[in-house]
Amino acid sequence: MPFEAHGVPYGHSTNLVGVPAGLIASSAFNDYPVPLSIRGVRETSRALFVMLDQARDAAEAAEAFEKYLCAVFAIDGETRPASDDRRFRASYRQLLEGWGYDANGAAGAVLKGWVESRFGLLPVFHKAPLRRVGSEAWVRYVEDKMSPRYHNNSINLQLDLLYEFCQWARARFHGGARHLTLYRGVNDFAEHEILARPDRHSALVRMNNLVSFSAERAVADAFGDTLLEAHVPVAKLLFFRELLPNHPLNGESEYLVIGGDYRVRLSYL
Repeated sequence: MPFEAHGVPYGHSTNLVGVPAGLIASSAFNDYPVPLSIRGVRETSRALFVMLDQARDAAEAAEAFEKYLCAVFAIDGETRPASDDRRFRASYRQLLEGWGYDANGAAGAVLKGWVESRFGLLPVFHKAPLRRVGSEAWVRYVEDKMSPRYHNNSINLQLDLLYEFCQWARARFHGGARHLTLYRGVNDFAEHEILARPDRHSALVRMNNLVSFSAERAVADAFGDTLLEAHVPVAKLLFFRELLPNHPLNGESEYLVIGGDYRVRLSYL
């Protein structure tokens, strides 16, 4: 059963990372993060991480990751619907593409559902605010989350490997920094809840369980007249722009980040 904070469900009492969902979602975790790992993923996919450890640079590592997933999940060239109506093989790349097109579509729901199942954090928005489990808005989210178009071919395991590869790559090739400064442009706070507002230029904001940021301030500015600047823990990254050489989110320098309560700096156009 979900537990609540500030009157809104935070998450489940259990998850697959061994850190309570309430702590992961808290601003305290963002200030003092610890590494997170999805239980059993690296152990059951040991061959992948042996290959990664042999990579000489980030490009070789990305190639090894893509080849491994293509081989294990048979997704290379088989992600399109077949002419005989057989179920096609879903892939993590389709979800990234779907998210980039509409984070409140079926692909977005599958990604939010993956965060829910692995980290224990419930989404707070999907087409509408999700204030209560079992509400009409929640039912629509569940219907999208279970979409047969994406919910096959061990899609959650693919996302597990994407997260673990992301964390491995940050540690191996991008230094030891625990935080990144990222930006998000918004026109209103329909998808977020302001929990505290110390002054006009700072706020404590509850974000969705998965949220997009950009590494480029100018790019984020194009998405709204209010700019949110956040110090995002590396441990909360699912995807960042340099992780793979070609991907659907490249044009907007997009980062996919596990959500929760973030202290943000506000700027206005």
